[in-house]
This record gives sequence, structure tokens and C-alpha cells, in this order.
Amino acid sequence: MVYKVVVSDADVTYQLELDDKDAKVVNGLKIGEEFNGGVLGLKGYKLKITGGSDKNGFPMKEDIDGTRRFKSLVSEGTGFKPTKKGLRRRKTVRGNTIADDISQINVKVSERGEQTLAEIFAEPEEEQEE
Repeated sequence: MVYKVVVSDADVTYQLELDDKDAKVVNGLKIGEEFNGGVLGLKGYKLKITGGSDKNGFPMKEDIDGTRRFKSLVSEGTGFKPTKKGLRRRKTVRGNTIADDISQINVKVSERGEQTLAEIFAEPEEEQEE
């Protein structure tokens, strides 16, 4: 399974893809856990999982254990933003554990490495021919 990983650092975000061979590192991790950023090519970085969504777009919710989908009555928070006070809806959400059904993982930087993210993600400049 290929995961899209969205790395957030302060007000800047970067998107990466995690291949099948490296996906084994994050499989089974839960929201709130940390892993080594070297898997993504971010040497020296520690990344904390903050959420994600599955292949059908349902968001992961921190307080639901496991990998299953669950219809939950929510009044605010993940998956629902009420427009009026007291409004509640039954929404489908995904559990807090990363499995093969997850397509996007949201992470934030908890420990920085030697290089900045801007340097790592900078596109190589093409040489100009004269």
C-alpha cells in the first residue's frame, strides 16, 4: 500500500509518498505515536502522527480504537463542524490505527534534524545552457 504522508511544520506543509517496502514501519501505529523520519528521507527528524483518512475519504478519529469504520454521533471535532449550537450528526469515521485501508497520514514534526525541511524539499535547479 502506498501512503501519502503530509508533513506539517509550523505553517508550512510538504507532501511525500511512502512506498510499499517502507510502509511496514508505520503499519500498526496509532494517532499520537512517533516514528523515525528517516523512513521518509528526513534524516534526524521525529514525526508524530496527528490523523489521516482512508481510501474512501473517512477521517481517522483518535478515540476509536482499531482499524474499523464506525458510525459515531458527533457534536464537533473530527469529521464535523457544526453550523449551529447544539447540532449533532451521525458521521462515519475510521479508527485510530494505521492499516492498509488508510491512504493519507498527517504528521507533524516533533524533533528536528540537521537540515531544514525547506532545504530537503527544495527542487534541484536545472542547469542553464549558454
